[in-house]
Amino acid sequence: MKCDRKILRLYAVTDRAWVGVGTLEQQVEAALKGGATCVQLREKGMNEEELLQEALRMKEICRRYGVPLIINDHVEVALRAGADGVHVGQQDMPVARVRELAGNRLMVGVSARTVEQALEAERGGADYLGAGAVFGTSTKQDARFLPYETLQAICRAVSIPVCAIGGINRENMLKLTGSGIAGAAVVSAIFGAPSVEDACRELRALSEEVSE
Repeated sequence: MKCDRKILRLYAVTDRAWVGVGTLEQQVEAALKGGATCVQLREKGMNEEELLQEALRMKEICRRYGVPLIINDHVEVALRAGADGVHVGQQDMPVARVRELAGNRLMVGVSARTVEQALEAERGGADYLGAGAVFGTSTKQDARFLPYETLQAICRAVSIPVCAIGGINRENMLKLTGSGIAGAAVVSAIFGAPSVEDACRELRALSEEVSE
């Protein structure tokens, strides 16, 4: 399954740590109203059945806005929930195995921070890549900095679209101009904002300038 580059323009990655007065579902809907083009459900603390139920709720919201839902790590949950895709990291299930399980039913995203990882992911059947952390990030404590030159090299090395991730916000997104990315994946600058909808509206406009 191929990934349209426009899907990655503003890729919202959920983080329950930023949920305040409202619910995560309300935050996601606000992000979609503001212009998020893709949603990744990322839940590290849930068991499979809890994640499935959350995924089903998120799918209904995403369907209303015509935006794909990606599940982080859990291929089986993505399949059972009828999600649009799954995203795996370098320490998760090998992409070739993910593709084998998913067939053409799911879009497959893979995290990559080197040209070698990017090429291997593409050969294994990845539809898109997530590359980072392009800036400092508080979301993943173990995330290592990915230089602009490496991001640019990854984009040039593969034919599938690349989404930048890691510490991206309205102050620094334009620094990614010319890198070749299809879009930006954002966590705290969306879900930690006073107004999720307003934050997405501004970030979407910036991503349109940066993306190629």
